[in-house]
Amino acid sequence: MPDAERQPRKPVILSVDDDPAVSRAVARDLRRHYGERYRIVRAESGPDALDTLHELKLRGDTVAVFVADYRMPQMSGIEFLEAAMDLYPMARRVLLTAYADTTAAIDAINVVDLDHYLLKPWDPPQEKLYPVIDGLLESWHAAGDHAIPYTKVIGHQWNPRSWDVRQFLARNGYPFKAFTAEEPKGRQLLEAAGLDGRQLPVVITEDGKPMVEPTDTELATMLGLSTNPSLEMYDLAVIGGGPAGLAAAVYGASEGLNTVLIERAMTGGQASRSSRIENYLGFENGISGVDLTTTARRQAERFGAEVITTRQALHLQAGEIGTARMITFSDDSADGEGRRTIGARAVILATGVDYRELTVTGCSAAEESNLIGRGVYYGASVSDAAECAGEEVYIVGGANSAGQAAMFMSRTAKRVTMLVRGPSLEASMSYYLIQQIEANDKIEVRTCTEVVGTTAADDHLVGLTLADRKSGETEDVPANRLCCFIGATPRTDWLDGVVARDDRGFILAGPDLRDVCGWSLDRPPHHLETSVPGVFVAGDVRSESAKRVAAAVGEGSMAVMFVHRYLAEA
Repeated sequence: MPDAERQPRKPVILSVDDDPAVSRAVARDLRRHYGERYRIVRAESGPDALDTLHELKLRGDTVAVFVADYRMPQMSGIEFLEAAMDLYPMARRVLLTAYADTTAAIDAINVVDLDHYLLKPWDPPQEKLYPVIDGLLESWHAAGDHAIPYTKVIGHQWNPRSWDVRQFLARNGYPFKAFTAEEPKGRQLLEAAGLDGRQLPVVITEDGKPMVEPTDTELATMLGLSTNPSLEMYDLAVIGGGPAGLAAAVYGASEGLNTVLIERAMTGGQASRSSRIENYLGFENGISGVDLTTTARRQAERFGAEVITTRQALHLQAGEIGTARMITFSDDSADGEGRRTIGARAVILATGVDYRELTVTGCSAAEESNLIGRGVYYGASVSDAAECAGEEVYIVGGANSAGQAAMFMSRTAKRVTMLVRGPSLEASMSYYLIQQIEANDKIEVRTCTEVVGTTAADDHLVGLTLADRKSGETEDVPANRLCCFIGATPRTDWLDGVVARDDRGFILAGPDLRDVCGWSLDRPPHHLETSVPGVFVAGDVRSESAKRVAAAVGEGSMAVMFVHRYLAEA
């Protein structure tokens, strides 16, 4: 065989545009910059492009990037990308749009996992085209040309665990397709797996293996996440995987400390439920909570930190000053033989907070017939916009997290109503977000209003009873979804009797310990040091913390500085 034939074929960049002049121009710009390393293929309709992809697949060629026009007859650019993903799921996807189509293009991001959209025409390509394609090609090469696990989740709309599984996958940035057991495709998948649908949810992995009612630990294993610490002793143990914990893990590992991060569920904390964080420094157009925290987790791992998920810390043993702090975990590792105890020379507590429960019938987890996961939800996630299409959505709360959820779900919901106990949003919400909400015709803000009752039918939420705090009048309204963002309850019950806490359960640290007995060293505690020397706190779980993502990240990194000081003294 000639040497030329033994060389691997160039990866393909495929452009699709129904306008011949535009199609030629796109191919010309791509060929000028990428022609030496990639084969530029163009098509002038979606069906023709799919035929080309089938031929490329049969020949064993790979496709690195799709560039598809949004408006095309027969098949739109979005429809083409949906079909093309089945053949080349790892290829990066770019949508070409006119200025008037920008809103539709942004909405399409959730439909086809769009990587980027470009406005036509671009000029010069050196500034507006090539940097985008360069970044996508770099990520494509880093991931390799193997199929993204096309996982299917079959559940029931009002099954709480089905919702939990979708949240776990979405908040870990894992691609999946969700079906209900009642729809034809869902029934077909269950029948193919030999299941009757009585036990839901069912997760079918890319290799066709069904997982019936999988635990979080089993899901973590499927995603390739670690569930078991590899060592018995670490320099630094970080408990909690929200922004504060992730920042601590990044800085601890990058500065040479043997670091482990332990998270009871999934990394990201409440921040990973934010559809878009728009006031975080360095992200001009905002960033989703999932993207921010997933990138942070990978960054921590790149520096050498161990990130352990689905393991809950049950006990912290302080021991003598200068000795290791011992941490005991729940025994729920993937193989059931996980390490139960590890030691660490220093510990950072970053366990974060939970949303407070509504004191309304149907909204408490303690009730046997509660509606949580069946129309009542605490927090929200990036997958909720698609799930609430056409619904009447009510959001309780007036802080940024509630406002971000309202903006996100208003994309698809019939209407979003925010219920705020106070007289306005100004006291608790950022100004930029208030402006966005006021300009959104699909969002209504009802102040001085609270939920006092729920109505259920067929085991799920169908209505709410609202009370006006000024007049005392009540009103029954139809509601399909209630998302609650009220206050914060610190995750510190497991630390009772170990570190000093305030009367609400938040951890006291640094200067706040002046009036607390039990400090045993001659020096004063470091700024983020708890009542136990060598145990530090960062983020929302700290008493009087700022409750902002940027503040949590700052405290996580600052805590590592104090860890170094403590270790130098030991």
